[in-house]
Amino acid sequence: MHLHDAWFVIIAVLWTGYFFLEGFDFGIGVLTGVLARDRAERRVLINTIGPVWDGNEVWLLSAGGATFAAFPDWYATLFSGFYLPLLLILVCLIVRGVAFEYRAKRAEERWQRAWERAIFVTSLVPAVLWGVAFANIVHGVKIDAHQEYVGGFWDLLNPYALLGGLVTLALFTFHGAVFASLKTVGPIRDRARALATRVGAVTAVLALVFLIWTQAHSGNGRSLVAMLVAVAALVLALAANLAGREGWSFAFSGVTIAAVVAMFFLALFPDVMPSTLNPAWSLTVGNASATPYTLRIMTWCAGVAAPLVMLYQGWTYWVFRKRIGTQHIAEGAH
Repeated sequence: MHLHDAWFVIIAVLWTGYFFLEGFDFGIGVLTGVLARDRAERRVLINTIGPVWDGNEVWLLSAGGATFAAFPDWYATLFSGFYLPLLLILVCLIVRGVAFEYRAKRAEERWQRAWERAIFVTSLVPAVLWGVAFANIVHGVKIDAHQEYVGGFWDLLNPYALLGGLVTLALFTFHGAVFASLKTVGPIRDRARALATRVGAVTAVLALVFLIWTQAHSGNGRSLVAMLVAVAALVLALAANLAGREGWSFAFSGVTIAAVVAMFFLALFPDVMPSTLNPAWSLTVGNASATPYTLRIMTWCAGVAAPLVMLYQGWTYWVFRKRIGTQHIAEGAH
């Protein structure tokens, strides 16, 4: 395997980790406006991800940085062509981080509700836009002979991409609802399980249509295997949720996300951004990669840093593993 092929796989793993972790993170943010009934329950939901949300975003920084260093032409074309949606995602992530930190700085309900609405909106919008972005990458975009994106913003909002956005929103919300049932106690836990069942059913329908469409347009034998794994894992996640096995349901919903991301990258390879104007103008792992020397240096650095980051993040989840409920929220605390 060439180093550029290996780094394509590494970037796929980084995106998988990001969507697995930030998926339930975004889902919890959406649920603050859907599941929680009062101030205490909103705080419970926020506290389930309070210690870990910023660590989850490390995976996005790693994926973006690895793409920039390993495939500079891919990074340049992607970030110039998808400038507006990616800028909107970035703004949402900035506001979302500020909302988590500033919400509890003052006790007034109006102040806290404003930041809670910000958490809801800035969780929902990226959950949709990431699906739109990756759907366009897999489906192909208008790239000319100079490896430049020549389409417009509205070209990105095609029916296939919009369906992809709905799928990621539904899948992340389902993932978040299962996580909420796994991390909470009391009535909010029961409602989270019930909501996960309803959202999971909608997710299954949307995902099945989207995955079949993806396989028919861009798929191959490898992506077909990933699609079957994604469908089976989603069914098992729903079944485990109905049986009250929240840990298994969360594990299988995570496998679903991982399999969907794997399907995207398996359908892409060896392309990284297919051109709809001329297949010969597509960006591939060969023509978009950095020099072999750069890739070798990156490999040594990643081999040292990545295990340390994963160990630290795993320790964080272990420390904050216990369930919480409204009874753990001190009366009058903000």
